[in-house]
This record gives sequence, C-alpha cells and structure tokens, in this order.
Amino acid sequence: MPDGESKQDKQATQAQARQVIDVFHEISTLLNADLDRQTLSICISLIENGVNPEALASVVRELKREGDETIKVHESRSQ
Repeated sequence: MPDGESKQDKQATQAQARQVIDVFHEISTLLNADLDRQTLSICISLIENGVNPEALASVVRELKREGDETIKVHESRSQ
C-alpha cells in the first residue's frame, strides 16, 4: 500500500469521514440549511483547502435563492 497505509487504516479513515459528514448533516438539518451529504462533503473539502467559510456560505445561499426562483418560474409556466 502507498505511504504504508493498510487497507484497515484506509477503511477506518473512510468510516471516520462518513461519521463527520453524518454529524454535519444532522447539524445542517437542525439549522434548516437544506444541504445534502454530498453538498456538505464538497463544502467541507473546499474549506479544508482554504476557501473562506463566510464567502462559501454566501455563495451557497445565493445558489439556493437562484434555484428556488428557477423552480417558481417553472411552476408558474406549467400552470
């Protein structure tokens, strides 16, 4: 294995990562942030790689707002 990491170590690391995502997803749900596990995982990766959390939150809010507006437009056109 590369870097001396065993298969068990890799599996343990993946299990820990899943647990972290589960905790963040629970927090997201409690805060009504409406972010799925995949989106949370991407956001966490971005922050770990140096993206400003406040800037990321602003972008996520704006994308959500635009998505909601798009849904409303499509719903009004189909009525």
